[in-house]
Amino acid sequence: MKSVIFETAARLLVALIFVFSLFMLLRGHNLPGGGFIGGLLGAVSFIVYSLAKGPAEARKALHVAPETLSGVGLGIALLAGLLSFFMGDPLFTGQWFWIGGDSYDTAVFAPNSILVFDIGVYLVVLGGILTLAFAFDEET
Repeated sequence: MKSVIFETAARLLVALIFVFSLFMLLRGHNLPGGGFIGGLLGAVSFIVYSLAKGPAEARKALHVAPETLSGVGLGIALLAGLLSFFMGDPLFTGQWFWIGGDSYDTAVFAPNSILVFDIGVYLVVLGGILTLAFAFDEET
């Protein structure tokens, strides 16, 4: 069943949900949120688009195969974990890098390996859920 109202509302809804998923990803680690919930919300946004336009259009909007997203995300998460190993710490220990200062308080920018790991988890969850959802949607 096609619904003009749902198709029109889906465009706005998809954008809002996806931006919120990125917010949840970046909020992560010390507050509720992170890669898993962000990836779930990102997948929901594409599932809503798939319900409105069909799985072929949703795959086209994604620009990348969901299986590829999962593989790239797994590689990113693994690299984030191995970074601590190469720094002499136990595997998957968080590493912080101070740019423009020598501590968190004085640094201009303080990237860390935990955010990189969360990005990897985000991509794995996004790709995995979309692979299942598109397979179910294309089967019917």
